[in-house]
Parts: sequence; C-alpha cells; structure tokens
Amino acid sequence: MTALYAVSRSLLFGVCALLFVFGVASLASTGPGEGGLFLTLLGGGGIIALLLERTRYRSESAERSGAAIGPGGGEPPGALDPRFSPTAEVFVDPASRRRMRVFSDPRTGERRYVTED
Repeated sequence: MTALYAVSRSLLFGVCALLFVFGVASLASTGPGEGGLFLTLLGGGGIIALLLERTRYRSESAERSGAAIGPGGGEPPGALDPRFSPTAEVFVDPASRRRMRVFSDPRTGERRYVTED
C-alpha cells in the first residue's frame, strides 16, 4: 500500500506540473482569456496541496523521515519515544474504522495517535 501511495502521489504531482507548465505557456502565447489562467491555477494549487499534504494522524517528524505508516494512518506501534504517555482520549477513525489512542508528551503537549487494534 505504501508503494502504491508513493507512485500515485508522484504521478499526480507530474500531472499537476504539466498542467502548470501548459497553463503558463498558454498565458504567454494567448493571454488569460484562453484557459491558461485556469490551468496554471489548477496545476499550481495541486502542487501546493501535494507538498503540504500529511497523512492522517501522523507527526511531522514521521512525515519528514518517511517512517512507515501505522494501521489507521497513525504512528507505527512501538515507534513512539518514551516521553509520550497514553491519555484517556480514544476515538474511532471514520475512514479506517480503527480505534485510535491519543498519546501526549506532558512537557510540550505534542500529540501522537496509535491504533489499539
């Protein structure tokens, strides 16, 4: 699943880049009236969204390091630092239908999410 996600994300990024390039080329040749502005905004918006996207319930450090995605989209089991302790907060993720436990660092208030299944 992770490889499929990476490939589809890369393909989508390529499509958005092409839309942006074609939009800019259209703007340069015909002006804003021929759809170039729409293509530029669509492609540019897609690129920005893909660059800022984060997987559900993942920490920034896990996203930057490329760590494995845990069940339910959270942190992988056993991957949390000892500074994180479980809280009483538990919820069911509506997309994966998995029960998620919230862990928190008492010093910073930083939160992590781990499946309880």
